[in-house]
Amino acid sequence: MDPRAALTCGSADRVPEMTRAQPGAPARLPFSTASTALAAEISGELWSAAGLDADVRAPLLVAHDGPAYEHQADLTAYLQDHVERGTLPALRAALLQAPPRDRWYSANPAYATAMAEEVMPYLLRRWPTSCAVGVGASLGALAWLHAQASYPQVVDGLFLQSGSFFRPETDPQESSFSEFPAIVRFVASVHRGSRPTRPVPTVVTCGVDEENLANNRRMVRVLRRLGYHVRFAVVPGGHDYTSWRAALDPYLPNLVRAAVSANAGAR
Repeated sequence: MDPRAALTCGSADRVPEMTRAQPGAPARLPFSTASTALAAEISGELWSAAGLDADVRAPLLVAHDGPAYEHQADLTAYLQDHVERGTLPALRAALLQAPPRDRWYSANPAYATAMAEEVMPYLLRRWPTSCAVGVGASLGALAWLHAQASYPQVVDGLFLQSGSFFRPETDPQESSFSEFPAIVRFVASVHRGSRPTRPVPTVVTCGVDEENLANNRRMVRVLRRLGYHVRFAVVPGGHDYTSWRAALDPYLPNLVRAAVSANAGAR
């Protein structure tokens, strides 16, 4: 599947204006922080569940391709609905943007450093957090696994949808992608078990119609061998936000609850 399938939207600036995705939706706060590792600004929007006070500790989801998750998968509407149902605790979500998406998300050491040493510390300073969960699809899923494999403390849970975990034997059709060699090197390092590990609660979803299914199956086997508690869901559909939206339920609420339980009082 084309790892560039997910879309990103425009940039945010430092001005703390409040925006709304749709009438009646909880307000979102734009943020931006400088990254020395990337020599760039990393921007996004912070959404909070309705009624969640700014000084209350709560779970934080950090979504790669955040604007696309929001506009194409209604992520925050889904979260709010489950908060109101009681299947999720009141929580926050940081919707990250990545203008040079292919370069940042393709197992880029500088991006992993930025997430671990700059972006996540910035978010945790600004918003009291009980546990953090990385959310991503396609290259966004790869980027979260790479960050957590490089910096095991960066997040407390991983929600990985249709990750671009390329191997030459399973994904020759992707060999023309400019970042293919970097991805292959990283995936091979995970398979060798040569990276430090901190197994965290993890969900992997992948569509039954996807080319990525074979490499996702293989990565799940490797992560389980490394001690990760992985819930693997093969779901209807393909490599698109319609399928990823359908695969949120019930796996994302279950993962958040597992991360909260595993990290009670840790942050």
